Amino acid sequence: MIDGHAHLNEIEHIDAAVERAKSVGIRGIIAVGMDIDSNLKTLSLARLFPLFVHPSIGYHPWSITPEGIGENLAFIEANIGLSLAVGEVGLDYGAKAKKKLQQEVFGKILLIAQKHDKPVIIHSRYSHQRTFMMTREAGIRRAVFHWYSGPTDVLEGILENGYFISATPALAYSPFHQEAVRIAPIEQILVETDSPVIYEGKASEPADLVITIRELSGIKGIPPGDVARITAANTELFYRISVK
Repeated sequence: MIDGHAHLNEIEHIDAAVERAKSVGIRGIIAVGMDIDSNLKTLSLARLFPLFVHPSIGYHPWSITPEGIGENLAFIEANIGLSLAVGEVGLDYGAKAKKKLQQEVFGKILLIAQKHDKPVIIHSRYSHQRTFMMTREAGIRRAVFHWYSGPTDVLEGILENGYFISATPALAYSPFHQEAVRIAPIEQILVETDSPVIYEGKASEPADLVITIRELSGIKGIPPGDVARITAANTELFYRISVK
């Protein structure tokens, strides 16, 4: 299994969490950043756990401030060669930053990703149509719409463009998330934990990827072992990595 999206910099006792992940069969983790501080920590964790933690640097819409934009975009541009992908980035119309400012920042980040041919990890809360349109119009070839729980008509466009969605432990209780993975072909689904997000009162960690696998297995009617194998292959293809 490969955890396709985790905020490892926010997890306490990371050594123990990594060991628990390995003990349940996880062979790789995509660690995502949200701003300069978390990006630096994510890059450091990738050095600490080589060939197991794969870093992605980003600028999350929750982190956007007018005075921080220039520095954060410059950091991504300067360190893109160290990063597997660009993310977590996107739009969140429930965030403090104004919609127009978020769109300007996301547009600039998409240009960086397109120029360097990097996959993009997209946050699209309350903004599914706009994030999809901007991603497609920017010419992004590889994108994953993280924890997709949006409208099915937008999902159809995402899938037709060859993009991916990701599944989380929220499959255990979220009807909108369940419907999305029911519609999407298993070949266009990545699995993740979004650790340390709290699900049903409990902070998650990468080892909880077994929950995502179990729930996805039930929805798809595919044995858990096959779900793990297929989604791991999807992740390797999407990120252009090989996990032993």
